[in-house]
Amino acid sequence: MYDSIVKNISYGGDDEQVLSILYERITGIFPQAVVRMPGAGSNRRYYRLSGVVDVVGVSSEDLSENNTFVYLAENFYDKGLPVPEVLAVSDSGAHYLVEDLGDMSLFDYIARGRDGGEWNDDIIDMLKKTIAALADFQWRGIAGLDINRLPVPQMDYVSVSWDLNYFKYCFLLPSGVRYNESLLEKQFDRLAMALLEAKSDVFMYRDFQSRNVMIKDGAPWFIDFQGGRRGPCYYDVASFLWQAKASYPDRLREKLITAYLDSAKRYADIDRVEFCRHLDDFVLFRLLQVLGAYGYRGNFEGKSHFVQSIPYALENVKGLEPRIESRYGYLCQLLREVAAIPRYRRVEPADKLTVKVASFGYNRHGIPRDISGNGGGFVFDCRALHNPGRYDEYKKLSGRDSEVIDFLETKSDIKDFVDEACKMVDRSVAVYRERGFTDLMVSFGCTGGRHRSVYCADCLARYIHKAYPDVRVELTHFERGIRETFNPRTEQNR
Repeated sequence: MYDSIVKNISYGGDDEQVLSILYERITGIFPQAVVRMPGAGSNRRYYRLSGVVDVVGVSSEDLSENNTFVYLAENFYDKGLPVPEVLAVSDSGAHYLVEDLGDMSLFDYIARGRDGGEWNDDIIDMLKKTIAALADFQWRGIAGLDINRLPVPQMDYVSVSWDLNYFKYCFLLPSGVRYNESLLEKQFDRLAMALLEAKSDVFMYRDFQSRNVMIKDGAPWFIDFQGGRRGPCYYDVASFLWQAKASYPDRLREKLITAYLDSAKRYADIDRVEFCRHLDDFVLFRLLQVLGAYGYRGNFEGKSHFVQSIPYALENVKGLEPRIESRYGYLCQLLREVAAIPRYRRVEPADKLTVKVASFGYNRHGIPRDISGNGGGFVFDCRALHNPGRYDEYKKLSGRDSEVIDFLETKSDIKDFVDEACKMVDRSVAVYRERGFTDLMVSFGCTGGRHRSVYCADCLARYIHKAYPDVRVELTHFERGIRETFNPRTEQNR
């Protein structure tokens, strides 16, 4: 019976049910809790399943991507590379379970450095470990790999052209900057030829950056490699060291290039001067590719937090210009024009935004008053959602109790409600940060301010705190007498 449920359940159905059945397959019992994890840039849905062992469940309708991840993960795991073990896959291929690597990403680990410039020995050592391990993935990972099982087997002229056009149509064109099609295409051709001169003989991770590295037991572990293909070794180094929000200083980049080359020399004879000459072309290519991705995710999918990264990527281009302008002058000119657009300017730390999130009861406190002088903000009415307060067993509980959370997530459409609220508020937070505004208020109301509104306010507060590290979030549950503050992560002790 379980097999048929897992195989036949429709896409977008009850992820928790399918993943729980997979959990029971590998442990013999069902999980004690299934909690949805914050989403990232993709459309995959992540869950943490807790019980006799904690695992991570993944759900996605992109079966090709799922199959690629499972194939690569099993291949790398068998080679002893630090990747999560694949524990179970549904018959449909739309759901799978992997080893839980915890919550600490390398991006979080280096926060003192990227936010405050405190690049201490512990951070530098972890970065060196990470980029040294890249060489293992590149050379050991490609050995015996059937690249024909990958959606894009190798980096070639077609895939390079696709990425360059991704930049042109998803970023440059929507920016409003006017450009000469002929001159731009000539620059693209020159860059493509330079990239394809490099030897393509390693596994190219493609999205090798600090958000895709987890820290577990003091060591780096690697995720999100399903976009990989055979290609040159330079791309992943560029991707890692010029990640938009990592903010590595040039001196640290030099140290990490040395750490990488020291590790890579176990597999190949690489001349540092020649390596750095080729690397600049790949840095430019990677920056164009991520700008295209930020444009697509931000402009077309409405995920405003991607727009936040654009100023950082453009700053990386500015630092690269002196080394590439003689070859890519027209591209550099266009990127300078884009960087001058006000919405793509970096928000200075002095312009801190505080988002006040609240829950209230319409029959009690009423809609909270905005004391900032801005006249109020969002108010979301949760009363159309199924109310657990109508049932005796939930009346004395709140939206923070597991029993109520389970009720809301399984017997109402509260997840969709929260997702839509987050999307709406996200757009305003992005604009408020850009314009230097200091206050935004968001309130959720239900009948008594105890169950539905508390759950929604908690979800939104966590979302903003994770998506906007520089924003202060003040959370108030008026009917519960609870006040909490999520300080900007640059101000927290780590």
